This record gives sequence, structure tokens and C-alpha cells, in this order.
Amino acid sequence: MVDSPASGAGLWLPTVSLWRREVVTFLRQRSRVVGALGTPVVFWVLIGSGLGRSFRLVGDSPGGSEPHYLEYAYPGTLALIVLFTAIFAMISIIEDRKAGFMQAVIAAPVSRLAIVLGKVLGSTTLAVGQSLLFLVLAPVAGVHLTVASVLALTGVLLLIALGLSGLGFLVAWPMESTQGFHAIMNIALMPMWLLSGAFFPASGASKWLAVVMAINPLTYGVTAIRYALYLGSGEPVQATTSLVGAVLVTIVFALAMIGMSVFVVERKR
Repeated sequence: MVDSPASGAGLWLPTVSLWRREVVTFLRQRSRVVGALGTPVVFWVLIGSGLGRSFRLVGDSPGGSEPHYLEYAYPGTLALIVLFTAIFAMISIIEDRKAGFMQAVIAAPVSRLAIVLGKVLGSTTLAVGQSLLFLVLAPVAGVHLTVASVLALTGVLLLIALGLSGLGFLVAWPMESTQGFHAIMNIALMPMWLLSGAFFPASGASKWLAVVMAINPLTYGVTAIRYALYLGSGEPVQATTSLVGAVLVTIVFALAMIGMSVFVVERKR
């Protein structure tokens, strides 16, 4: 008896297969591994060192003292690593289409949800793995991690990566060239990251920027990262929303991106 695409085996077998292929393909391309992790780290070090002495937070800062910019930018750099890895891992969709692999997957009796989950979960695994490697530099930023904070941070990064991977899938699926994908992503991604509270806090921004930051879903992801990093330390976190609110928005964003990705896959081209 053959399992239908909607059955458990018909859903998870192709999902796991696509997930494994995504991870193996990425790890074999060392330039992508270095680029996804190296670029945000260099950006963090250079910008953090340059703005360190001129950076000031409005209001009280964690621990009652002004943090160095490297510490403030550390959560945002984690988000940037997730963003770079999750989004650009979706270039594989365009490459697979050119190679004929994606057409074969679509022609097979495979659930469209399995296609989305396989790609998104593969990208999410890579993004979370890359970002966790960056935790080695936490002492350099003055961030003291605990087992609880690392576990909470892993969960938050997982949610952020799911949402950003879904966004990358949504953009990559109808694209015909990697150049077009890069162009659209560069226009959208950097403003999305810059206006997430990763580069500067909303408290010091102009009113219209504060509004944009408030509707940016990545803002809540960065906020959740800040809460997770200082979990159990007793230090207040510079944030305009609660941990629960930040996590809820991040979950809704992830579900919305995955749901919209399934919708575009099921549409006839």
C-alpha cells in the first residue's frame, strides 16, 4: 500500500530527505559557510570598535553602567548571522530549479507542505548552528552565558530562523535568477536588520523610524535574543516590549511565512 502525500510517511520522509540534502549541500560549499558567519563577525568587530566610545543608551543600561557597543550589538549580530544564513540558503531553490531537481520533486507525489518544510527546516538548522558558533565570542562582548540562557537563546534563534527561512523561500520560489534574488534581498534585508534595534535603539530614533521599527518583525526577534542572553542574570534589558510579546510576534511571523510559502507552492505557475 502506497502512502498518500498527506499521510505521516508521505509528509516526513520527503521532508527529512530535503532537509538532509540542504544541510549537506551547504556544508560542502565552504565559501558559503565562511561568508554567512564571517561577514557578520567582521561587521560586528569593525562597527563595534568604531562606535564604542561614542555610543550612549538613553535611560538606564543593564547592570547600571553604560555597556560597550560590542555588548549592545552582540544580540543584533546573532540575528544578522541567522538572517544571512537562513535567507541565502534559499538560493538553493533557484539552483535546484535550473538543475531540474525541483521540477522532479514537484512532479513526484509529494506534499507541497513537505517541500516547504524540508527547505525551511534545512535552512533553519544551518542558521541556528552558525549563530551558536558565535557564542564563543560572548565573553569578548562582556556577555556571561549560563545553561539556562543558552537553552532559551537556542529556542529564540530557532523561531527567528524559521520565520526568515520562510521569508527567503517566499521570495526565492518565483525567482528565475540568483542575481534577481540577491538584488531583492539586499534591498530588503539590510534595512530590516538596521531597523530592528540591532544597530541602534528605538529610544534614540526619530518618530517615523520608531514606528517602522515597531512594525518590523525582526525587532521582536532581536528583543527576544536580548532577554534570552540576560536570562537569570537579574540585569534589566533595554526593550520596548516584554519577552512574551516578543516571542509571540516571532512565532506569528514564522507561521505566517511558512503558510504563505505553502500557498505560493500550491499555486499553478
